[in-house]
Amino acid sequence: MSERLNWAILAASAIATSALLWLTSHGPWWMALAAATAFAFLNNAPFALMHEAVHGVGARTPARNYALGFLASCMFPTSFSLQRIAHLGHHARNRTDDDLYDYYLPSQSRLMRNLWLYGGNLLGLYWFCIPLSNAIYLLATPLYRSRFFMERLAPKMGFGPHVRDIAQLQPIRVWIEIACAFGFQAALWWALGLHLRGWLLAHWLFAMHWSALQYVDHAWSERDVSDGAWNLKVFAPVRWLALNYHFHKAHHQHPEAPWTELPALARNDGDRPTFWRIYASLWRHGVQPAPPWGAPAERSLFAPGQQKA
Repeated sequence: MSERLNWAILAASAIATSALLWLTSHGPWWMALAAATAFAFLNNAPFALMHEAVHGVGARTPARNYALGFLASCMFPTSFSLQRIAHLGHHARNRTDDDLYDYYLPSQSRLMRNLWLYGGNLLGLYWFCIPLSNAIYLLATPLYRSRFFMERLAPKMGFGPHVRDIAQLQPIRVWIEIACAFGFQAALWWALGLHLRGWLLAHWLFAMHWSALQYVDHAWSERDVSDGAWNLKVFAPVRWLALNYHFHKAHHQHPEAPWTELPALARNDGDRPTFWRIYASLWRHGVQPAPPWGAPAERSLFAPGQQKA
């Protein structure tokens, strides 16, 4: 683990993403579009560092690891404690009935599941739900922790288990973290003189990229907690910006391994699907009937020359 490298990446990404946000607000339209596109990729770096800290491998001591995760979470923005418990819950429930987005269960509406897949994972609303849920927690914590929200509303949106886990956190730390994250974003807006149109363009492109990646690296994989992910083939600089996040099967199998070790852990995984092939298959097929627990990967849904079952 190179803690110094992680801190250097955090500092460089803070400078670079700030510069790109400034360009989206103050540059001509072609420059704003180019800057927003670059932001969609570069903003994965602070998220990936927050992800490292969630697993306790961002820095050598717990205090510095928390500091790294907290600062990175302000750039996302979200509460680091909220993100940590939600993400560790994902690891515990990966590919179970409580953590499927590419499939639908017999008790679920295929139409509603497709709305969440296309709107949430492919059109970027998944990312927008995170700052929105943070705002709800900050301004209406009793509602967020209420039985109505946890047992009736959140499950219909696909976030039931995550909300139940988050509701167990002590509110004071979450409040402070959310307030700091929103405060950082407000300060950035003021210091850079950002405009809503440019900010939305940059964050919508980032949201589409980030939200898609969160499930392209799982879609159609085997229904297994640790093996239910892919080591994706992707343009190397894009993978570097995400700190090897695309080697996601290796990460689920070895969540204690820092990002620098993932290429070696993924080396002998055989043929890897490309990001774009699975991404296209999600648009083409939508959600499919869920196979039983333990079912192998359904490669026919993205293999060349194969038709939808």
